[in-house]
Amino acid sequence: MTRIAFIGAGAISGIYLQNICGMFREIEIAGVCDLIPERAEKAAAYILEETGKRVNVYADMQKAFDDPAVDVILNLTRPAEHFAVTKAALLCGKHVYSEKPLAVDMDEANALFALAREKNLRLGGAPDTFLGAGIQTCRRIIDAGLIGRLIGADCAMICRGHETWHPDPEFYYTRGGGPMMDMGPYYISALLNLLGRAKSVTGVTRRGFDNRIITSKPHFGENITVTADTHAAGCIEFDSGAVAQLITTFDAHYTTQARFEVYGSEGTLVVPDPNTFGGPILLFRREDGEAAKTDPALLKPEEISLYRGYRQLPLMFGYRDNSRGLGLADMCKAIETGRPHRANSVQQLHVMEIMTAFTVSSKERRFVDLTTDYVREAPMVNSGLAGVLD
Repeated sequence: MTRIAFIGAGAISGIYLQNICGMFREIEIAGVCDLIPERAEKAAAYILEETGKRVNVYADMQKAFDDPAVDVILNLTRPAEHFAVTKAALLCGKHVYSEKPLAVDMDEANALFALAREKNLRLGGAPDTFLGAGIQTCRRIIDAGLIGRLIGADCAMICRGHETWHPDPEFYYTRGGGPMMDMGPYYISALLNLLGRAKSVTGVTRRGFDNRIITSKPHFGENITVTADTHAAGCIEFDSGAVAQLITTFDAHYTTQARFEVYGSEGTLVVPDPNTFGGPILLFRREDGEAAKTDPALLKPEEISLYRGYRQLPLMFGYRDNSRGLGLADMCKAIETGRPHRANSVQQLHVMEIMTAFTVSSKERRFVDLTTDYVREAPMVNSGLAGVLD
């Protein structure tokens, strides 16, 4: 049984606690650490209530790194703290799985990647939504040739920002924040798993507002000075020849946050929101144009007006609900069996280079050729037992 220590018990930790305690059967929690001790104690109380097991509440993260009962550090700190926490854990001989992004710039990301290789330790991290039923089903559809030769994709994450709902939204607008670093990993990880390695990036980034007023509790009315770019748009060119348009913004009022379409020579695939594990999948092939007039199996305008004539396809894999921690469970199983893990540092590093390339391209007014490697790992396997990985 692989044992996990939480470093950070903030907002995102809740779903990890829930899923490790209730879903993933091959890992368990050894302890919890947070700069605010009450958060760690609350998490430990939850674990005791759900599992009947008492866990350590570490006074500081070094005690977690020194604990011989801990196999993997789960880094749930804020983005600007990811580098220091992950580096310290690796230096202490612990495998690390972190929330996204891997780090806040390529210098930090490259250093962590190299250190993990030097120490022969596993390094992985979010997002793991691409391992869910939605993206895995889309991968099977594309790999089976149902939309033909890949042409491109159109992706958008459009919202007005997080200060209206998040309890501590300030970090979204400082170093390591912004919509590309926050939400880009979901979209780019999905694109890589569907289209393969990216080749180059061209983009433009902007800061839409210099200040934000928090309207969520407990910081209602406080002002945030924005230092991160809050609007990014551009194109990603893939080794396959496909080209994806991507926009991420915290600056626009919009009714639907996510749009994700993949275009092929024989049809179009509408991909679920990559920030989720499930969601509807729609397919439109050339022969569906005429069939849309008469076939009762096709979606009608009153159902999804934008996608008249598209067919809704079934999900073919497990983990369709919020299964955050799936990538962690997969990495832990990979440590035990020796196989590669899917939400790995090769992918994290490639995603990081793509995200930061938008800013480089915007500042230097040029195409940015990518240098990091990327190879898709094996698709998910339906084990037949929820919470048990292949």
